[in-house]
Amino acid sequence: MSNAAFEPSAAENKEYTFSNADFDRVRALILKTAGISLNTTKQNMVYSRLSRRLRSTGHVSFKNYLDSLESGASAEWQEFTNALTTNLTSFFREEHHFPLLSEALKAQPQRPITIWCAAASTGEEPYSLAITVCELFGTATPPAKIIATDIDTNVLETASAGVYAADGHKGLSEQRRNKFFLKGAGQNAGKIRVRAEMRKLIEFAPLNLLSNHYDVPHQLDVIFCRNVLIYFDKPTQHAVLKRLANHLKVGGLLFAGHSENFSDCRDIFKLRGKTVYERVDLRHSESASMSRPTVQRLATAP
Repeated sequence: MSNAAFEPSAAENKEYTFSNADFDRVRALILKTAGISLNTTKQNMVYSRLSRRLRSTGHVSFKNYLDSLESGASAEWQEFTNALTTNLTSFFREEHHFPLLSEALKAQPQRPITIWCAAASTGEEPYSLAITVCELFGTATPPAKIIATDIDTNVLETASAGVYAADGHKGLSEQRRNKFFLKGAGQNAGKIRVRAEMRKLIEFAPLNLLSNHYDVPHQLDVIFCRNVLIYFDKPTQHAVLKRLANHLKVGGLLFAGHSENFSDCRDIFKLRGKTVYERVDLRHSESASMSRPTVQRLATAP
């Protein structure tokens, strides 16, 4: 008989016991804290990420660790949230949005322009916005301000520094890399850093989209909130969209992720293009929804 028949199972190889009850507690806690609805297939991912926190904090079991969190006295909440936040991003991700942004801003008479990137991650998205605005106005000091927030404080540190590996960033052309980044030398060889003028355009700050109050200006021109709300259930999505709309001026644009569809939120937004939504006048949303006017759409890239 093969020795393979007697090899320990994956569960037996694990450093900590992670029961279904532990997983259910994690799912409930991250839903309450960050609005993230974890799929039941994510148990191994959760174990992998949180076991590092157990090691770091010296907890001997998931039950002990979660009990500490739920006691309300733990300073670990932010690290718990950081560990379970997905931060997949790249420069000019979903690139069709950036020409649409330029087109919309060209028609915008108001200056300065204010853009909120509501899921900044490690910074590639807000810097892509900054590059777009600089190219539009033909200057490194355009009449624009970008607010970049994220729930994960670790990734915000990376974003604020603006330092990246020189290779491996698809979407960032060599021309843009040479124009908007500095090349590292010596101990920074193999890295690039966003130019200081670009970094000055962006204000980074932590923010939880589940908060009842956002410390963000009102009457914004544009909000980028892409590939975030897909992790929320429908009632949470609708509540967050309402809060986002309160910070957009009427006619302001919300750019969503490719998998996000807000067609059930016509009282707040109307579709303007491929995953681009325009804030409606909330005072007249009910009558607008009943009449369902035809909306002239922005041109979209093929």
